[in-house]
Amino acid sequence: MDLQKFERQVSRKKKKLTQFLAKLDTVIPEDLPALVAEEDAAVWTETDCTTCANCCKTMTPTYSQADIKRIAAHFQLSPKAFFEKYLARDEDSKDIVNRSQPCPFLEADKCSIYAIRPKDCADFPHHFRRPFDEYNDTYLQNLSRCPATFRLIDRLQKRVTGEYDF
Repeated sequence: MDLQKFERQVSRKKKKLTQFLAKLDTVIPEDLPALVAEEDAAVWTETDCTTCANCCKTMTPTYSQADIKRIAAHFQLSPKAFFEKYLARDEDSKDIVNRSQPCPFLEADKCSIYAIRPKDCADFPHHFRRPFDEYNDTYLQNLSRCPATFRLIDRLQKRVTGEYDF
């Protein structure tokens, strides 16, 4: 994945896609779930997360207590020791997040704990969340970080504005 090229694409289209998502908050095509499913399936035929890892480089997941226990056990650490070594509490949200970026478990652009990664990582980029339009803030936040989200919103914008009175 050429992240510099991706950043240029985002820079060119972010304003238009941001406006689209804002309008999608109030004008929702009746068949939006079907559109999202079709376009998301197409996005994943052209997206390979293992060639990118931009989310791991620029974001941090939130960790649940179950995540902490599971990952700590993998490293043969107590949950407290794992927390002290790798995690911190976000000042604003109070969520438990990585102490540093990029993710400490990212090695050669691959997740070294993929099989036991936090649920937030496993669910990323959250395209499955329903109803889709209630997560526009999430997609807006991820536009510049996730090529799959960028492609999905770009495809939806083209399709909705081309096929509907939007």
